[in-house]
Amino acid sequence: MTQPAPTPFLPVEGAEEAPRATRLDDVRIRQVSPLLSPALLQHEQPADAAVQAFVERARAQVADVVHGRDRRLLAVVGPCSIHDADQALDYARRLAALARELAPQLLLVMRVYFEKPRTTVGWKGFINDPHLDGSFRINEGLRRARQLLLDIAGLGVPAATEFLDLLSPQYIADLVSWGAIGARTTESPSHRQLASGLSCPIGFKNGTDGGVQVAADALVASRAPHAFMGMTKMGNVAVFETAGNQDVHLILRGGARGPNYGAEAVEAACAVLRKAGLAERVMVDCSHANSAKDPQRQLAVAEDIAGQLAAGERRILGVMVESHLNPGRQDLQPGVPLRHGVSITDGCLGWDDTERLLRGLAAAQARAAG
Repeated sequence: MTQPAPTPFLPVEGAEEAPRATRLDDVRIRQVSPLLSPALLQHEQPADAAVQAFVERARAQVADVVHGRDRRLLAVVGPCSIHDADQALDYARRLAALARELAPQLLLVMRVYFEKPRTTVGWKGFINDPHLDGSFRINEGLRRARQLLLDIAGLGVPAATEFLDLLSPQYIADLVSWGAIGARTTESPSHRQLASGLSCPIGFKNGTDGGVQVAADALVASRAPHAFMGMTKMGNVAVFETAGNQDVHLILRGGARGPNYGAEAVEAACAVLRKAGLAERVMVDCSHANSAKDPQRQLAVAEDIAGQLAAGERRILGVMVESHLNPGRQDLQPGVPLRHGVSITDGCLGWDDTERLLRGLAAAQARAAG
């Protein structure tokens, strides 16, 4: 029996014949643009010996707090997300001065978050859209983000960030002293694998529903070795084999079930960790669901934590605080000038309230130690 002839490719203007792949692959991709390699960026903006030594020292100090070898409280504090490098440096200078003063009680690390997870759509962060206008100059965003991290390290301030994208760590992770995996990605196998190979301590947030078990599972997974596909510094795909990250911990950030920063919630979370064979060490996020997304309520959350610390609670290893130069938040609107030092994502405490919050925690630590 004669077989029917195959359907011919449709003609494409300017081409003799359209390859079959173009009719099957990338059918919803509008454009593909070149991306600089991590190796090229690090060659252009290297971390000198002093910066490398500083980041190594900061990571070791953070790890000591995570494991209880250093009895200070870790405080990860700063803007919800970075949208202006000059304002971020202004904040870092203020934090550097306060960090020196409170060093006996607190280890201060600055939030330098370049990626913003979105529930639906919106501005995705400084790396994705550094001009805040939908132009998506990602190569420029990577360069500006790395330079900011170098400048902050030069001020003697350790940097913290959330690892959201799976490729961006190759560009900036060498300058990060503490990292977070957010509530939306804690359950992601890819992010657990990523954390298993990252060189800094990592905190996993509880799930968006407030459940702690998913984060405990993430800690177990990220402490184990993994093999997975990724991108090398030279921009090539490769198989990575990791040793596992022993410096991981839990972050309580509340959820749909309500806040989870109180003494009973800390005990319940530690019970989950204990059952999983993990150290009973937790960080408390004063923002997000723990503050009902009201930035000023972070003060009340921190006051509760201070009370627990003063009463002898040693399982709370640290806090997170969303803070900027000025309080509140503002919408990013075309043609409307932005107010100086005000967040364009989640609402933040202003600097004066931030300083008051941190001093209160330091005083509680001092009382507990005395």
